[in-house]
Amino acid sequence: MNSSELENLCSGWPAVASGIKWEDDLVFTVAGKMFAVLCLRGPDRERISFKVDPERFLELTDQPGIGPAHYMARAFWVTITEPERFSGEQMRAFVRHSYELVRAKLSKKMQASLLAQEGVAPAPAKIRAGKPHVRKS
Repeated sequence: MNSSELENLCSGWPAVASGIKWEDDLVFTVAGKMFAVLCLRGPDRERISFKVDPERFLELTDQPGIGPAHYMARAFWVTITEPERFSGEQMRAFVRHSYELVRAKLSKKMQASLLAQEGVAPAPAKIRAGKPHVRKS
């Protein structure tokens, strides 16, 4: 996945921004929180890194073509070291899931705002169990 493909994929998602950081990396964020990084120059050129579920981190990094992301592995990020091993559909699914993982850690208010931008109604508020509230006069 190159930079234009990644831009096209992510540009329509709510609150996504992109920019160059650390001179060599195109970074994608949702509400200011990183969810994908594409290296643009140097020996890691065209490698993409993203967040994964903690439960899947070891499973994924045991696969050929995926390794722990430099400096970010402790936060359960992986790097696709051999992109040719993965279909475009798999890559898009990885990036979308990373977006969703990061988005899920945003404040409830921000999440509701993003859902509204997507045209999805937020889930109803939880009803407290227990005694019904009775007003005293």
